[in-house]
Amino acid sequence: MSQKTMSAERAHTLDLTRGPITGTMLRFALPMIAGNLLQQCYNIADTLIVGRFLGADALAAVGSAYTLMTFLTSIFSGLCMGCGAFFAICRGRRDDARLRQGVFLSFFMIAVLTAVLWAAVSFWEHPILRLLQVPETVYGLMYAYLAIIFWGIAATFLYNFFASLLRAVGNSAVPLLFLGIAAALNIVLDLVCVLVLKLGVAGAAAATVTAQWVSGAGLMAYTLLRMPQLRVRRADCRFERALAAELARFSLLTCLQQSVMNFGILMVQRLVNSFGAAVMAAFAAAVKIDSFAYMPVQDFGNAFSTFIAQNHGAGQTQRIRDGIRSAVRVCILFCVPVSVLVFLFAKPLLTLFISPEETEILRIGAEYLRIEGAFYCGIGVLFLLYGLYRALEQPGMSLVLTVISLGTRVGLAYTLAAIPAIGVPGIWWSVPIGWFLADAAGVLYYVLRVQGRGRT
Repeated sequence: MSQKTMSAERAHTLDLTRGPITGTMLRFALPMIAGNLLQQCYNIADTLIVGRFLGADALAAVGSAYTLMTFLTSIFSGLCMGCGAFFAICRGRRDDARLRQGVFLSFFMIAVLTAVLWAAVSFWEHPILRLLQVPETVYGLMYAYLAIIFWGIAATFLYNFFASLLRAVGNSAVPLLFLGIAAALNIVLDLVCVLVLKLGVAGAAAATVTAQWVSGAGLMAYTLLRMPQLRVRRADCRFERALAAELARFSLLTCLQQSVMNFGILMVQRLVNSFGAAVMAAFAAAVKIDSFAYMPVQDFGNAFSTFIAQNHGAGQTQRIRDGIRSAVRVCILFCVPVSVLVFLFAKPLLTLFISPEETEILRIGAEYLRIEGAFYCGIGVLFLLYGLYRALEQPGMSLVLTVISLGTRVGLAYTLAAIPAIGVPGIWWSVPIGWFLADAAGVLYYVLRVQGRGRT
């Protein structure tokens, strides 16, 4: 590698195996946190404009579509996240040749799967909506929205793949830049398409898809043009069975973990839909606030995972242990004040998306936020556990924790909601219960099986 290339690489990446632990993790995590908060602006812009100007039925349609799209994109975002752990370990080992081979093979495999996924959901859109028990008043709006949103699936794959690659080598700032551009574009196009051109939910979908392609294609172009050390060479373009098996071990289990998590959420959405448009609209708005509130700790968990993976690749066991303690402290210091704010200001936050005259929707949404918002520490620790086991080459444990968390959530939600004396609040209470059961299992496994065997 030339001196010029090495200098460019140092300018664009952060070595997580050196320097102060808490400061290094936060420096790496902050652009990821800001980036995903901006990514939420894609959906928040749709929700705010649709809820305010197109009414409760349109809000319910866009909110339910968001849950479905989160599940679909979790399939290839999980694959990209798993491959990112592999890339980070290669980075820690300073094995750039192996990293480039992994980039070639993983990109090809995930791209094929993305194409198959897009074709499947486009062909089976009606059966999917019927499975979700979408009410007739919302059905047409949701179908129109999804028919356009599905065209952004490939763009979301491109963004997730190249963002995972850049973050794995210590560059979390550039993905933020492209998300910022896309979020601003999405808001402008939302206003134009919905308020000026009067295109309804289809206009909101078109705005989001356009922004997704700007971020996905733009980030790919940046990586190929400005990061030559990551550019795949002719010698890297070959199939190697051992490498394919290693990538599959990382990516498929992470994909399954992400898919199980979002499939569970989708099943909860199905249950919510069965209670009618008012509960759907309340859930749609509250989930946006909920996701926005704990998104920073989720991204910190992903940054923590990259930190652990690079140090795992470099064999720095003590730094990993110190990093775990530091990450838990940061997580708790963030989650406690956010929980207090969401609990106290649930209704004012909901009025960002819902008209003050919609008193029943506001009541249901505030009930959700006050139950969920009181327990953000539970999901914060769970995100750290997901990242830890993925980075330590034990993605199967992340899957087990997801099954515990979401299995509890879905089972309890359907059970409690069916009891007349409990009803809809039972759906909300099932969530923190699932978080804390999974946390207990993850910590116990670490103490008995990982730390007990001296693996970290």
